[in-house]
Amino acid sequence: MRRSGNTRRRGRTGRLVAAGVACGAALAALTVPAAEARTLGPGGGGVHWAAKDTGTPQVRFRGLAAVDRHTAWLAGTGGTVLRTTDGGSSWRNVSPPGAGDLQFRDVEAFDARHAVVLAIGEGEASRVYRTDDGGTTWTESFRNTDPNAFYDCLAFFDRRHGLAMGDPVDGKFRILSTSDGGRSWRVLPTRGMPPALDGEAGFAASGQCLVTSGAKDVWLATGGGAHARVLHSADRGLTWTAAEAPVPAGDPAKGVFALAFRDRTHGLAVGGDYRPGRPSPYAAAVTADGGRTWTPAATPPPDYRSGAAWLPYSRSAALAVGPTGTDLTTDGGRTWRTIDTGSYDTVSCTPDLSCWAAGEQGRAARLER
Repeated sequence: MRRSGNTRRRGRTGRLVAAGVACGAALAALTVPAAEARTLGPGGGGVHWAAKDTGTPQVRFRGLAAVDRHTAWLAGTGGTVLRTTDGGSSWRNVSPPGAGDLQFRDVEAFDARHAVVLAIGEGEASRVYRTDDGGTTWTESFRNTDPNAFYDCLAFFDRRHGLAMGDPVDGKFRILSTSDGGRSWRVLPTRGMPPALDGEAGFAASGQCLVTSGAKDVWLATGGGAHARVLHSADRGLTWTAAEAPVPAGDPAKGVFALAFRDRTHGLAVGGDYRPGRPSPYAAAVTADGGRTWTPAATPPPDYRSGAAWLPYSRSAALAVGPTGTDLTTDGGRTWRTIDTGSYDTVSCTPDLSCWAAGEQGRAARLER
């Protein structure tokens, strides 16, 4: 019996290693030099987004939490939450009961059983739910009662500590905090938050307008004001500093839509003008000092982008996605090239060398070769 158990263990380990090698090869193929990539075609040597049929063409998924190459959560319109544990071969509808009128725009998952989802909207439309059993049951842990508040994004530092950001109320961005994994929330004081610009707000476009790195650092992205900005806190949201980001601004449809940090100093910002057909020049920027200063990308993505993610363990490679395509950088965000023209709103990569994307018409995909 012991020998049989060891054989099963070795077999499972072998399959996991093989899966990691295959996925790692796909990511490695993406990062070949641009000159070589041109000879490999638009997919970069056969690397492509492999569609994973969710069976929900009526849903737009702007919330995505990739746990590993097998497990991912999606959150979207119509109060829809889906979960896969077999790499996207099948999806289970785990939507909270009675949520059909809500728009879920963000989901944060700790594993295949524990997740938190955010519904956006004015007043009581902004809510947070948590599940501890893979979506079989949900608990509503927060319902906004302020008619002036509108929440956009969630982010966690670890399994217990997290924040949610909301658009300005009384001239300052509103921040919710949890210290019990999203089971309860409290509004943080605003005395450490700088004043918002006229018309400034966040964009609930990909669940990436609020991101964390490490135990205490968090950044939030803004638009709609005279300048696009990135705000940073090094104390879990108690005090913030603001920096201008050199991306299109000065209009309610323009700004920074997504952030991605590979550590507490190196980050990316992407965005632009989300209206179809509108040009979005210089819609990407980079920072190497934790967001104190931002530099425009020398060769940005050609259009508006709503989501971004660093490739696992890479110091220089990242993906950006939007309705008109996916772009890759292999030099830390200074230059980008389009590798796919499919429509995706959000992207997420995991420690076991997998990347997932999701978007309109029920789309979900995993990067494969």
